[in-house]
Formats: sequence, structure tokens, C-alpha cells
Amino acid sequence: MAKALQTAVARQRMLLSSRLASPMRRLAKDCAAVWPERKALEQVLERGLELLPYSKYLFILDQSARQITSNISHKGQLPENFDRDRSERPYLADALAGEKFSLSNAYISRNARRPTLTAARHILDKDDRLLGYLGVDFDLRELPLTREVYQQEEKWMQIKGDPAIRGGLFMQQRIDSAMDERIDEVLDLIVELVEVHGVFHAKLHFSSSRATLWLLDDPFRYRILDIEDLTDPGICLAWKQHAYPADAEIPIERVKDVFHTLRDLRFMDETIYLRAGSLNIFNGTVGLNFSCDGSHYMHWSEFLDKDVGFWVGTGNLEGNNGNAD
Repeated sequence: MAKALQTAVARQRMLLSSRLASPMRRLAKDCAAVWPERKALEQVLERGLELLPYSKYLFILDQSARQITSNISHKGQLPENFDRDRSERPYLADALAGEKFSLSNAYISRNARRPTLTAARHILDKDDRLLGYLGVDFDLRELPLTREVYQQEEKWMQIKGDPAIRGGLFMQQRIDSAMDERIDEVLDLIVELVEVHGVFHAKLHFSSSRATLWLLDDPFRYRILDIEDLTDPGICLAWKQHAYPADAEIPIERVKDVFHTLRDLRFMDETIYLRAGSLNIFNGTVGLNFSCDGSHYMHWSEFLDKDVGFWVGTGNLEGNNGNAD
């Protein structure tokens, strides 16, 4: 997982932990006061739903992590979970190891098959001796955390592809596609669509002679253009004009340079060559997929700093430098 993404997840876990600590401490004390009466414990948990309004289930375990109540939810009790042995469940590992309060890593729940977190709190008697455990499950989609938009780290990422393709690399040779034969026409049109008609992400599939495009005016749907479309300037009549975005990461005058460099990589070698390339103008990322099936993602400025000789001579076309975490 990328470092920035790990940081964002850790921040959300800290926020959730701070919100849970006090109400779960109070609930654990209330449970200790009626221990070990099942009905009384379930009544405490039902009241606890008001303290933990975004919880999915509340339950009580004894010292051996065997459940001694039903699951308590906002929709009622689930008695089928009574007497369930949870001692081997990973989300209880920290609690069983001695942590008075713990919050598990996210996991896929057994029943709903959705991302879930479990918080656990020790239930202690007046002499601080362990009686059991208070458990609370949370469905991640129901948590009201203020999630920041995750920002991808701006670094060169290299990712290995299919080992079967890499193994047979030197037994293959580039064959001219329909797009290769009319590449200059295609690139001129793609540049026009990006600069004037609101295309903010364009991916060219050189080998299969098609393009996938995302538009500012309809960003949730992509368009697929075949070679007939890509060699017909008349398609511009069907696309609204759109001013080049002021907040684009790549200046408009460098868009053409990126696509022309993609062309150079397509024809740089008969064995090692570009199969597909893309540009997103907002994060300024260029995506590359080579004949060895290695993929690269890098900032447009770094991409343009490297000439064709670098790509022909590099040993990292397969994506084996370990940066793609």
C-alpha cells in the first residue's frame, strides 16, 4: 500500500478510536455491574446502541472469547450468535493479548461480505480482574468519518505484468496496426480533443487501434473510439468545445509533446515497444504499457525528460524496481 494511503487510513483509525474509547469504557462498566446475567447484559447492550449509533452489532464474550449474549443490532437481537467461539478471530488478537481497548484492521465480514472493523474492550471487575470482552462491529460504509480525498503520490511506479508474456518476449515482434499506419492523423485528432473539446483522460491502445476517452462534461462514462473515428476530424463537430482547464497539471502546450513521445515509444524497437499509453491532464500522469506487459506511471515532466534511448536501454520495462507498492 502506498505510504500516503497508509497515512490516510491511519488518520481515520485514530479518529474512530477517539470516538469509541469513552462510550465503550462506560458500557464495559455497566456490563461488569450485571455480570454474568445474559438478559441483563443484553439490556445494557441495547441501551449502548444509543451511545454507538453507527455500530452494526454489539456482543459480549467471556474470558475464553465465547459469546454469552445475542448479537444486538438496531434491528433487534440475533440469538443465533450465542455461544459462538470467537477466540481464533484475528480482530480479537490484540484484546486477547492484553490490550484493554483495541480496534482491528479492516476485514471482510463472514456473512455480509463487506469491509468491517471490530472494536474490543476489556470488561473488568472492581479489582481490575478480567471478566470478559465487549465487542462492537462496524460496517465501513455506515461510518460517518470525514474522509479526505486520497491523493496519489507523485512518483514513478513500475508494475510487473503477466510472467507468461515476459517469458515469451523475444519470440514476438511488433506488427503494424491500423493505428500505426495513420498514427500522425490519430495523434493530431487526440491532441485537438484534449486541448479544445474537454477530454481530460485519453488512452491510446496502439495494438488494437482504439482509444478510450473521459470528458469533463460527462466524467463517469468513457467513450471508445475505433480507427474510423480516430481518423475522421469531422467527429469534432459532435463534441462541445471546452476551455482547457486552468487547474490541469500539465500545461496545454506540452500535451502534444506527450502524445508524440508515445508515438516514438511505439516504434522504438521491433521487440520492445509500447502497446498502450495514456495521459490524465489533472494529475499529470502518463501511463505506459509495453510489449513485455510491464506498466509504468510517471509525471509528464519526468516522462518527457527521458529520450527513447533510455527506454530501449533500461532493464526496468518489466517494472521490477520495487516502487509499485
